[in-house]
Amino acid sequence: MSIALVLLTLLFPPRPTFSAALPSTVAHLSPRTVAFVSAPVIAKRPPRRLPVYRVTATIYEPEVRQTDSDPFVTADNSRIRRKHSSKDRWMALSRDLLKKWGGDFDYGDSVRVSGISPKLDGVYIVHDTMNRRHRHCMDILAAKWENLDEMWKNVKITKVEPRWRAS
Repeated sequence: MSIALVLLTLLFPPRPTFSAALPSTVAHLSPRTVAFVSAPVIAKRPPRRLPVYRVTATIYEPEVRQTDSDPFVTADNSRIRRKHSSKDRWMALSRDLLKKWGGDFDYGDSVRVSGISPKLDGVYIVHDTMNRRHRHCMDILAAKWENLDEMWKNVKITKVEPRWRAS
């Protein structure tokens, strides 16, 4: 045995264990009945419904006669690629729908569009503003070579809620 173990045994001797029986009062206790109270039911909050707007959708191409003097720069200062197409999913909204003028949408917002065609329905990103004469309208950025129809009425748009992820 080592010296350290001997010293520990002398300083802290092992305690004797007692095996005592339970007192008679404890041994004769009977279990009592317990009433369970149900917790109050908390109603789930329904998912938030975002407003759906019905607008007129048109196609625009970045050229001077349809935009301003710098057609490849949008209202939020994004640059349109020279070889762009409708697959880029960029859109312009009329001023009455943009936050800057009291609407619900802002530049960079994702917007779900439905009611145009299976090819063009989907999620677009707001990058541009339409001319002030337009109300409840949207423009889809497209290229000349796509030869798309020019106008659709009663198109539904709604804002897409961002999905936050923990970092």
